[in-house]
Amino acid sequence: MSANKTMMKRVSTLRVNLSLMAAAMALAGCANLAPTHERPAPPVAPNWPQAAAPVQGNAAQALAWQQFYAGDARLRALIELALQNNRDLRVAALNAEQARAQARVSDASRWPTISAGLISSRATASNDRISSSYSAGLQVSAYEVDLLGKLKNNSDAAAARYLASVEGQRAAQITLVASVAAAHLALQADEALLALAERTQASRSDSLRLIRLRFDAGVASVLDLRSAESAEAAARASLAQLQRQRAQDENALVLLLGQALPAALPAATPLERLALAEVPAGLPSDVLVQRPDVLQAEQQLIAANASIGAARAAFFPAITLTASAGSASGQLSDLFKNGAWSFASQLLMPIFDAGRLDANLASVKAGREIAQAQYEKAIQLAFREVADALAGNATLGQQLQAQTVQTQAERDRLALVELRHRQGAAGSLELLDAQRASFAAEQALVQVQLAQALNRVQAYKALGGGVSQALRH
Repeated sequence: MSANKTMMKRVSTLRVNLSLMAAAMALAGCANLAPTHERPAPPVAPNWPQAAAPVQGNAAQALAWQQFYAGDARLRALIELALQNNRDLRVAALNAEQARAQARVSDASRWPTISAGLISSRATASNDRISSSYSAGLQVSAYEVDLLGKLKNNSDAAAARYLASVEGQRAAQITLVASVAAAHLALQADEALLALAERTQASRSDSLRLIRLRFDAGVASVLDLRSAESAEAAARASLAQLQRQRAQDENALVLLLGQALPAALPAATPLERLALAEVPAGLPSDVLVQRPDVLQAEQQLIAANASIGAARAAFFPAITLTASAGSASGQLSDLFKNGAWSFASQLLMPIFDAGRLDANLASVKAGREIAQAQYEKAIQLAFREVADALAGNATLGQQLQAQTVQTQAERDRLALVELRHRQGAAGSLELLDAQRASFAAEQALVQVQLAQALNRVQAYKALGGGVSQALRH
């Protein structure tokens, strides 16, 4: 009967200890010393400086990149390859996975660690006899009661950093999609300029050969010959430069793809026929705060707020609990016959630390100010990117129209001069001048076409477009 009473008493005591630990866990985090997060007001104008007439259509964030680049099958295939193989995007995804694991580690510190163990020890007593002891059971070691939210704030900070890394992954994909599009368009412009340079070089070589024949016949002057030689050399120099530029742009595209260019790619759409959709800009207050890079900066600000709460809580006493329950015996054969338990608590109050806690709090407060400044800078940068894209959209159309007219006029002028030159009514210098002007106008036309296409790409990126469905919120 007495054995039953003893056992009941042990069970009752264990229940009390477990109840105390459960109560401590329930009280954990009941207070929070972290500042309340409030999203700072955007430090930008309420409207875009180049506000235009409203554009009908889906917002950039709702428009999939497959739809935006629907007019170029080759570009869509290149973007798919880049999303699969680009190393920067892979690093961004792994950073998010690492931050997720670190957040789980930080959150686990809010809960007690329960271990099971078997301990044996042998020692020599004062009478030279050897004593043995054995114990087995469950143990909770140094569980900190989070009354002021230190552990919770550390966990919240880690969770915010994880969310920031997720936004960083989305921002990396937006940048990658736009970079692949820009590299592809630059390569298309290189192809067009290279073809133009090859035609021009061939034409000037023919002109030089004819002028040499005329010079040998005494019809053309030395000035005509030297001018033709200069023009032909300039064409060859321009051709070599464009060949180098094309190779470098192709290398840049290969780096973005993370692999060599496949041989079996769809045909590209020429720049002059490429149609990219216009997307509505919306209001800065609606668009900018939804950009992944801005959301990433905001999560960093939330993490800095939580770190302040953890630093403040370090000034107060820390309460730790240690408990164990199991059995103990001096003989291994009797190990599970005798119950044993222990419960200990500890309160530590910082008294003197040479200013370490004050310095740490000052550091995390400064970190919060840095995070807020970075958030505001991210908004300002996003505002400028959108404003630049809108400015380009408002003027590049007019520039392209004017450049098209000039290019056609120079083509017609060259054709007329060539006709007059064949009839002997125009000199060689007049022909060379018309050739140079037509070549320059043709180059300028390709460059304006490229600028307009790149501006559409930049507008789509600046407004937050380019995220795959799997990464959207």
